[in-house]
Amino acid sequence: MVTRFSPRSTRPRGHVRILLASGAAALALAAGSVVPGNPIGPAPQEAQAADGGKSTLTVAVAQSIDSLSPFLAQRLLSTSIHRLMYDYLTNYDAKDSHTIPGLATQWEPSADKLTWTYTIRSDSKWSDGRKATAEDAAWTFNKMMTDEGAATSNGSFVGNFKKVTAPSADKLVIELKQPQATMTALDVPIVPKHVWEKVSDFSKFNNDTKFPVVGNGPFILTDYKVDSYVKLKANKDFWRGAPKFDELVFRYYKDQDAAVAALRKGEVSFVAGSPGLTPAQAASLKTTDNIKVNDAPGRRFYALATNPGARTKDGKKFGDGHPALLDQRVRQALFMAVDRTAIIDKVFQGHAIEGEGYIPPRYDSYFWKPTAEQKLGYDPAKAGALLDQAGYRKTGAGKRAGKDGKPLDLRILCHATDPNDKAIGKYLQEWWGDLGVGLKVDCRDNVSDPWYAGEYDLAFDGWSVNPDPDFVMSIHTCAALPAKAKESAATDNFICDKQYDELYAKQLAEYDPAKRADLVKQMESRLYDTGYMNVMAYPNAVEAYRTDQIESITTMPSDAGNIFGQDGYWSWWSAVPAAGASGGSSDDSSSSTGVLIGVGIAVVVLAGGGLLFAMRRRSTAEDRE
Repeated sequence: MVTRFSPRSTRPRGHVRILLASGAAALALAAGSVVPGNPIGPAPQEAQAADGGKSTLTVAVAQSIDSLSPFLAQRLLSTSIHRLMYDYLTNYDAKDSHTIPGLATQWEPSADKLTWTYTIRSDSKWSDGRKATAEDAAWTFNKMMTDEGAATSNGSFVGNFKKVTAPSADKLVIELKQPQATMTALDVPIVPKHVWEKVSDFSKFNNDTKFPVVGNGPFILTDYKVDSYVKLKANKDFWRGAPKFDELVFRYYKDQDAAVAALRKGEVSFVAGSPGLTPAQAASLKTTDNIKVNDAPGRRFYALATNPGARTKDGKKFGDGHPALLDQRVRQALFMAVDRTAIIDKVFQGHAIEGEGYIPPRYDSYFWKPTAEQKLGYDPAKAGALLDQAGYRKTGAGKRAGKDGKPLDLRILCHATDPNDKAIGKYLQEWWGDLGVGLKVDCRDNVSDPWYAGEYDLAFDGWSVNPDPDFVMSIHTCAALPAKAKESAATDNFICDKQYDELYAKQLAEYDPAKRADLVKQMESRLYDTGYMNVMAYPNAVEAYRTDQIESITTMPSDAGNIFGQDGYWSWWSAVPAAGASGGSSDDSSSSTGVLIGVGIAVVVLAGGGLLFAMRRRSTAEDRE
């Protein structure tokens, strides 16, 4: 499910000049709360690295890397790592997600809002010693504008760009075709031109052949092995201040119970879950010494997606989606036979909010809910009537069949590592079975291949939504469809609707926050009515960490938010080793920089028993950010 998530800003600034000094940004972060630990006794052995007593923060994750190229990656884990490796023009404050400086210290639009000028900071340098300049940013955007492979993940941001130049080392100028409300929320990693201009094929290059990888973020990627690990170390020269942990390890666990057991034994410092811990796991960890459970409203939605008929941009059809799902009445009947209250109570056990619109309530400006007349509430009788109207009536054996006499049997793609998919799949088999509809729950380690081949009927879907919703709305436009069959492109599940596209274009050009929010809500309403997607729940971020390894760590939002998969790098950058957990630091200078000094990282990730899904692969239930 991607954020791709995916973070974006909810506060378009119009023509107002924005000047935020990095010192002020650091103070704003300092004001945000951190989750305190409770160090008791000596740290487990795993908290100490073997070489030189370096401090190591190890994170257990339930997601593999799709690509280490920021031009191709879409999974939450991959894009989160890129936030650690590369600076973006802007970032989001940990407290309330408002836009703050990143690689750019200030930005200003022209009177007609068609030209934006960014001032690039002078104190950022690449890890090979070269200075990061506006030329790097201009090259990054121009490459995305001219190379289809480079536009795979973030091409929607530059589709409206007319020209991008760097008249000087500290000035970046972006000229637009039409006004674009996302200019303070361009969530695009800026890469070093002198390194990436050597890449010949952006659609195939995964950034995993030469280490260390040159970057300018808070961490430097030092090594990677498919099905084993990705390692990053603290960037001691990061302009915002060096992290306090020397390393961090994100280690993949296909079995979430094994990940929880590793946390208990101190073999890992933090467990994120898939994407969250189960209620039983969270309950058991709450009573465990030296472990803190963070349970807060998340930025994700959990949905059912139907195959609307896979096709390319030029209309070529492919895949084998069930033709019955092309009928809106069939789609809506299936959704009306889903008891969301039961899902919240029995599966999430209260650690989620019942789903309604496409944007989670965490982003209240864009949160939408259907009207009473519009809502597809739980109503099995009405669902049955809709199927009757669509020509799928019950036979004497109680099975629904079409006019051709074939039974209405469907498949749903399920993520093998997600216990929620499996549990809800069983409920759907029961509920839809009562309707006379057969359902095969097809759980796979790799759902990407059948998804992008259009070889599914339904799928469990979900994304982490950014502060600015543009990205997660763009993946349902006709422009996001693949140019060639069975390639991922930018689409989520092949939706292409003219009315939706018209609304998307209007919201992108609208600078007034209230008017833009209204347009986004109209898009959500249209998406709901077409019935290709139905949001079942907004899961909480349920995660846990060892307080004898991590003394404190920043949540986002700071009052009550998530740690893993943030709209920035605040959690790992801010994490403080617990007393005695590090075995001593090899570089004391990292402990005296800035107001909040963060986390060094080594990330270990197994690819879930499969190949690295190169270039355009992602698991759709694992959000872009």
